[in-house]
Amino acid sequence: MVSAVFHSPAEAAAEACAKPATAAKPSHAPAAKAIAPRRPLIDHRTLAGAVLPPVGGIALLVGLWALLTMNSTTFPTPAATWEAAVQLFADPFYRNGPNDQGIGWNILNSLQRVAVGFGLAALVGIPLGFLIGRFAVLNRMVSPLVSLLRPVSPLAWLPIGLLVFKSANPAAIWTIFICSIWPMVINTAVGVQRVPQDYLNVARVLNLSELTLARKILFPAVLPYMLTGVRLSVGTAWLVIVAAEMLTGGVGIGFWVWDEWNNLNVQHIIIAIVVIGVVGLLLEQALVALAKRFSFDD
Repeated sequence: MVSAVFHSPAEAAAEACAKPATAAKPSHAPAAKAIAPRRPLIDHRTLAGAVLPPVGGIALLVGLWALLTMNSTTFPTPAATWEAAVQLFADPFYRNGPNDQGIGWNILNSLQRVAVGFGLAALVGIPLGFLIGRFAVLNRMVSPLVSLLRPVSPLAWLPIGLLVFKSANPAAIWTIFICSIWPMVINTAVGVQRVPQDYLNVARVLNLSELTLARKILFPAVLPYMLTGVRLSVGTAWLVIVAAEMLTGGVGIGFWVWDEWNNLNVQHIIIAIVVIGVVGLLLEQALVALAKRFSFDD
């Protein structure tokens, strides 16, 4: 028979104090990790800051345009220009003869001339910039010529091209070449001149040849300057081709603008201005991305 022993509250407290304190057993349960708040995939504030200001600027321009042409009978309104653009880009690659082609073919022909003239300018201008920056005697010889020829208007070079090549297409390419070469020459030469002297001293100690020096030391150091010159040159080339094609004729965005002016189609002229700006912006942004890709700042 089991007998229950009862203690008063005071006796129970005294008995508990008399027992030795036992150490708490360590807990082997894993500690709960702090969960970082999940960042949204799209930062709405950043997106709004990047998108809203340009959209607001374009909306302001269109609003002013609509306000100024509200009662105009000669200058088209934004709505009329938009309708003409929809019809124009519904079939941008039509052909109705050698001088009646869609705006798509005109843009492609202009880009082809720009690519050829700009490519030739890069083949000549970049090596020339390296030589001017590397050798002081050559720099003193060529710098006055560059300073003299660089400010010449593109339209002043076009008659020389027509005289020499006897054809409009090579004359336009020549004009692009001679106008877009100078930014590459100047920026490349400046980049070579700013290469730290310590690099050149190391190359002299190692007895490197000029070709090895240019390939291993100068080219990586000058690349950001060179790409800046290329970016400026392609903008100049796209600017020049429009003016050259207005005078030479044929198929191209410049000739298309002049032809639409002869037809008094102001709506198409405004569309062409927007297209020229967009294509130029895309070319420049592509070269900016290329320059960031090959940047050694980080």
